Amino acid sequence: MPLRSDWSERTCSLARGLDILGDPWGSLVLREIFFGNGRFDAIKTRLGVADNVLSKRLGWLLEAGLLAQRPYRDGARIRQEYVLTTKGEDALPVLNAIIIWSEKHLDAPTDNAHMRVIHNGCGLPTVSADTCSHCGSRLTAANTSWHSLTRSERPLALATAPTLDLPNESEPTA
Repeated sequence: MPLRSDWSERTCSLARGLDILGDPWGSLVLREIFFGNGRFDAIKTRLGVADNVLSKRLGWLLEAGLLAQRPYRDGARIRQEYVLTTKGEDALPVLNAIIIWSEKHLDAPTDNAHMRVIHNGCGLPTVSADTCSHCGSRLTAANTSWHSLTRSERPLALATAPTLDLPNESEPTA
């Protein structure tokens, strides 16, 4: 019996979107990628997730086109790190909405268990997922930070999709 339903062919847009973004592990993996944490071991450590679960979620996000792999050198070895694609970067308002909703409606277990969406242009937290509620600017990964009190005393800039073509997996970079 499969552990997960496939809603990718449903006529409802919400169902199709939830097929990709509705999985908690998948959304937490995206959070890590937005925080610039794209290496398997670093994601695994931060999330406390089993290898097989993380591998499966990364595979789904790659297959869905939200992530791409980029080679990097680890000593003499070539490994792959995960980076956002434009499609993945476009998921930012969905994640922002979950953060904002959670902060508004759910009690935090500790005083430092808060996360804010910050528009870098005006430097203020927003209560809107796609535009700054203070200055009206559209929020993008390039102009938005997340301030997770469990990670940092300051807001952390978000990763963006690389603007250059990603190298082919069979062509390692120097």
